[in-house]
Amino acid sequence: MADGPVAVGGMRETWSSRSGFVLAAVGSAVGLGSIWKFPYEVGSNGGSAFVLFYLAGLGLVVIPLLLAEFAVGRRGGQDAVGGIAAVAGAFGANRRWSWIGGLGVITGVLILSFYSVIGGWTLAYAVETALGGLGGASPGAAQARFDALLAAPLRMSLFHGLFMAIAAAIVARGIGGGIETACKVLMPALVVLLTGLALYASSAGGFLATLEFLFRLDLQRIGARAAIEALGLGFFSIGVGMALMVTYAAYADASMDLRRAAIATVLADTAISLLAGFAVFPLVFAHGLDPAGGPGLVFVTLPLAFARMPLGTLAALAFFLLLFVAALASAISMLELAAALLIRRFGWGRTWATLVLALGCFAGGIATVLSFNLWAHWHPLGLLRGFAEATWFDVLDRVTSDLLLPAGGFAFAVLAGWVLPLSLFESELGLSARGARWLRGLLRWAAPAAILAAVFSPWLA
Repeated sequence: MADGPVAVGGMRETWSSRSGFVLAAVGSAVGLGSIWKFPYEVGSNGGSAFVLFYLAGLGLVVIPLLLAEFAVGRRGGQDAVGGIAAVAGAFGANRRWSWIGGLGVITGVLILSFYSVIGGWTLAYAVETALGGLGGASPGAAQARFDALLAAPLRMSLFHGLFMAIAAAIVARGIGGGIETACKVLMPALVVLLTGLALYASSAGGFLATLEFLFRLDLQRIGARAAIEALGLGFFSIGVGMALMVTYAAYADASMDLRRAAIATVLADTAISLLAGFAVFPLVFAHGLDPAGGPGLVFVTLPLAFARMPLGTLAALAFFLLLFVAALASAISMLELAAALLIRRFGWGRTWATLVLALGCFAGGIATVLSFNLWAHWHPLGLLRGFAEATWFDVLDRVTSDLLLPAGGFAFAVLAGWVLPLSLFESELGLSARGARWLRGLLRWAAPAAILAAVFSPWLA
């Protein structure tokens, strides 16, 4: 194979600083997967055993893939499709490996279409809490409030559109003036809000129960399902398999330490995920609520707990602002993933590319909005096993999280582990020859095996 650097082409924008790149990468990883999904997935899968599998999945699958995406992204210096094609071609491989980037863009757009709807929920709850309080301290009142939102397609569409408009406004301003500047504000704000909420929640009296729930090892809870759910959450949370980090790394200059950036991204995401547990579970345990309450945990259960506590309205407002910030930081990265392709491949202006994509995701998200009300009884894949009761939202969520993301991750692991040379990882990541071999070993064997196990285990159970 030919070896040597790939000429950077098309990506004229760059991160202005190392910290800006890291904060943007952390913002991409720390989304609703860390704040919203992590607590209810932990609760649904027994706590500590799930955390153990989650951490193992990060080490064996997510970190190697993230390092590989960073290396390919900076060396290619283009959008996800063009960057992968350029790197593959430079090392004598078929440029058609670029289909991995194309799959990532499609996956990102599909996820963003429904992710923006959920982001709209966070915005709706923040606005309504600020204007009208929590609306009652009974379980019935809390559930009725959430049901009322889901039953109102016009209101959901309004907040979905507002959320998408905010994300588009940031991406349209570019890398340095938009995404990087926003993440330098959003990420510190998120950490401050989350830390304050964790301290507030711990005062409710459920801190020790939370420690036991998250970290006490229960061997009876260790099983295939917990491992599958944990690996899936790692994909959803960090975003590997979407080629998103290929795009972000393309804006990194040669002086940036990609290895440190990758480690900082994963550590920050994991720390925030665990901190979210300490912001959620103390309230749940102190008030005798269900830790496995599903998505309703943050929109029904927690408002109920806040309503029973001093300064509960203020704490609830901070919590929903926290969810909004986390969702927004992740949404802008998915929007940038597709925008970079239109800018690079088709020569579109950034503003026009962002506007078209935002309108497309908004329109696609209307189907998700309707799946909670007018289309609630429509099951598009009802004839397939396991999808009999799945709404449009359920289908999109499961197809992207359980199929497309793992498929992209598997293919990228094959490309990085079997096709690209060790010299790429040595030069871009600053690894020794031994370290590069270890990384390639994980990409060749551990990552693909874990991904296949996660995908096929439900059918083998």
